[in-house]
Amino acid sequence: MIDVRLAIPGDAPELVRLRRLMFHTMKGVDEPGPWEASAERLLRAQLAGEGAVLGACVVDGDPGDGGPHLAACAVGTVEQRLPAPGHPTGRFGFVFTVCTDERYRGRGYGRATTERLLEWLAGHGVSRVDLHAFPDAERMYRSMGFAEHSTALSLDVRRMGD
Repeated sequence: MIDVRLAIPGDAPELVRLRRLMFHTMKGVDEPGPWEASAERLLRAQLAGEGAVLGACVVDGDPGDGGPHLAACAVGTVEQRLPAPGHPTGRFGFVFTVCTDERYRGRGYGRATTERLLEWLAGHGVSRVDLHAFPDAERMYRSMGFAEHSTALSLDVRRMGD
């Protein structure tokens, strides 16, 4: 059995480390920068219950394997929209960081943390959960019931007026 727990504010540095590892795995580029300190501050605050509803489910790494660290995480938020038919609470979830440290891959930690996060989201009245799947993880998400919902369109508002 995999011991998955809810993250606490003190887990913020490790959650940022795993997020950076996720980006490295997805893009093949390691991009440290000021975003890390901003992400850590935001995680600490939101895991303490300030601001948006954010949840993170984690698996602790082996203590003898380089000190205290996280082996895996799944992070998501609850977004409050207007209620609608089929979504009476108006609460939607978005999963945006699922990552397992290379030392722990192949043990089911990604699935376990994601399943626990989905339970947490459901407990917050969420009726639909969205995510962007990295091709290597798409099969896992589909086996959990994720499927195409609609065509997503995005706009980078920083580029407006260029």
